[in-house]
Amino acid sequence: MADLTSSFVGIKSPNPFWLASAPPTDKEYNVTRAFQAGWGGVVWKTLGSDGPPIVNVGGPRYGAIWGADRRLLGLNNIELITDRPLQVNLDEIKRVKRAWRDRALVISLMVPCDEESWKDILRRIEDTEADGVELNFGCPHGMAERGMGSAVGQVPEYIEMVTAWVKKHSRMPCIVKLTPNIADIRKPAEAARRGGADAVSLINTINSITAVDLDAFSPEPMIDGKGTHGGYCGPAVKPIALNMVAEIARNADTRGLPISGIGGVTTWRDAAEFMALGAGNVQVCTAVMTYGFKIVHEMISGLSQYLDDKGMALSDLIGRAVPNVTDWQYLNLNYVTKAHIDQAACIKCGRCYAACEDTSHQAIAMSPDRVFTVKDEDCVACNLCVNVCPVEGCITMVPMAKGATDPRTGRKVADYANWTTHPNNPMARAAE
Repeated sequence: MADLTSSFVGIKSPNPFWLASAPPTDKEYNVTRAFQAGWGGVVWKTLGSDGPPIVNVGGPRYGAIWGADRRLLGLNNIELITDRPLQVNLDEIKRVKRAWRDRALVISLMVPCDEESWKDILRRIEDTEADGVELNFGCPHGMAERGMGSAVGQVPEYIEMVTAWVKKHSRMPCIVKLTPNIADIRKPAEAARRGGADAVSLINTINSITAVDLDAFSPEPMIDGKGTHGGYCGPAVKPIALNMVAEIARNADTRGLPISGIGGVTTWRDAAEFMALGAGNVQVCTAVMTYGFKIVHEMISGLSQYLDDKGMALSDLIGRAVPNVTDWQYLNLNYVTKAHIDQAACIKCGRCYAACEDTSHQAIAMSPDRVFTVKDEDCVACNLCVNVCPVEGCITMVPMAKGATDPRTGRKVADYANWTTHPNNPMARAAE
């Protein structure tokens, strides 16, 4: 099987699958069981300073979004950082690291935004022999209202300042965890690099309300008749996370900055997609909270088999897709496809017809005996039919040959290179 040994900012682990800072990494018992199951590393649940005690709610902490089959698509949590004493956590981290020297163990940190607080907690964790620190600049609830978490992560100047403090007062590699609750993810990543960060991790949870109880008229989860916003995670956030990882990977001012990918990783394929877009490893939370620690077995075997089939090393996968991520105006408008329906695979459900007829371009015909065919002269290649079809591979998008005439537009598919030269582009017309 392919070698999955990982070295992320000098932190070695037997595979690139880490557990994210969250309830699964809150104590020695959990982390030990995770390592026994095969996880390559963990980021210990966020530690705070010895200030006022952290008090979590005593009622429900999670809201949820499910698919039609009750499959969990997303979790919203209102849980805070660890509510266990700092020294208890430090003692457990020290024991775990000494028992599992081949595994990565990174400590997530969140303290008030002043240099002495950061200097003090970095001094406190030094003796644990942990491999690195992750600065939690992402938590959108509870701690943000106290001037920490995403309250720092939304201000690039604060990110740069705190990161510089950490690099000044610590020997450990420093990973900055970014909040997605911001307009342009590149700005905080650039700030982290200016501050001396060794890497960034993203995304943290998305600020959200997942549901409203229509009897009590309160957001869920509901605590004594009231609710609040929380952090959203799980498979539903993966597209947002992939885009933000790619934006950092292809940005000139952050290119080459190591990235730990987080957000909806459930299978080996999810992990491979993050790595192809520039992540050096991935962190997992919701999938473990849904299915347990042993899902890492599928991740390890699946990624190993994929790399073997491709004849690739793990390092070959990282960033492989980044050169193919571009802006819309650089897409090739010569490339034209048409939908094709495999009649042998079609189950005659009519979803493609309903979707195209009612909401798209009326490009699918239905015969009296429910045979569905594509009208090339009306098909704009939106591929909505592919996405609504319940039979995988039944409808495919077939490229037209270069130089062929598109029956819908009457033009040859090689007329325009991209949007920058297309006559419908106002800037192109102005240039003429």
